[in-house]
Amino acid sequence: MKAVVCHRLGLDHTELTEVDPPGMRSDGIRIQVHSAGVSFANLLVLEGKHQNRWDPPFTPGTEIAGIVLECGDETSLFKPGDRVVAGVRNGGFAEQVVAPEATVFALPDAVGFDAAVQFPTIYATAYGALKWRANVAAGETLLVHGAAGGSGLAAVEIGKRLGARVIATAGDAGKLEAARRHGADVTVNYRTENFRDVVLRETSQRGADVIFDPVGGDTFTESLRCIAPDGRIIPMGFAGGTIPQIPANLVLVKNVSVIGIYWGYYMGWGKQAPPASMQDRVRGAFDEMLGWAAAGKLRPETYATYPLAHFKDALGAITERKVIGRVALHPQTAFRA
Repeated sequence: MKAVVCHRLGLDHTELTEVDPPGMRSDGIRIQVHSAGVSFANLLVLEGKHQNRWDPPFTPGTEIAGIVLECGDETSLFKPGDRVVAGVRNGGFAEQVVAPEATVFALPDAVGFDAAVQFPTIYATAYGALKWRANVAAGETLLVHGAAGGSGLAAVEIGKRLGARVIATAGDAGKLEAARRHGADVTVNYRTENFRDVVLRETSQRGADVIFDPVGGDTFTESLRCIAPDGRIIPMGFAGGTIPQIPANLVLVKNVSVIGIYWGYYMGWGKQAPPASMQDRVRGAFDEMLGWAAAGKLRPETYATYPLAHFKDALGAITERKVIGRVALHPQTAFRA
């Protein structure tokens, strides 16, 4: 089969090549990949800068959707021909993947493959952050930074499903329109407006109850200055390039909770394994999210798709910071050099 292989760390040392299909495992589900999600995290992995590091050679990619080809002897939930979506540690940029059944989920017919690949990490992380960790309640104000990216749009949509009033920030008119299209109640162009001022004005000076921040740096620090008493702030990533140093004095005097979430822990990818009961909780979360999507209540946005041979173009689109939503690869598209 064809797969993208990183022979040495760095995109320049990564190429599409012929490899043997992955070996089967007793708890495995072999999937013919029809769509693979592409993200900034993939670039970090290829450069050896991500928290999850792999020794070359390896195939990147953690989010895939497609058709079941084969089921391991110790599996019971799926059969060949089923439509599924799966999260994997790596190996997603390929024509076939073998994923453990615990991280494979049934895909409703109403949800397309490109939409589906946004759920294993992007929507799931927003769901876990806002529903499980921050306990967003109906009527609360949620501030979402980077609201037009994959993580941001997922947070806007999940926040609205939980009943929050959403204030979204982004850097241009097109991205702000995307945030509104996905449910944001108020949008802020951070290049021309001070989001702190807008948040305080929109909340009668109280501040945002929950802040979802995939940007970091000065954005995180300024967010602490417009958070409500007993507010919760979730540092989701550091797209701004700087990991903030949390000012403990502000956390203290404002009764603020700084909440971490690594969705990989719930999927069994962390250094410590979650309790066995977590599998049922995770599967219930996917049932709910994919049910929302099938009903049109979540609408993942795909910016562009590329054949597997053009994986570098797909990653390049990410670095240009023009992507609204997500980019996907189509491994079953006819090979083009």
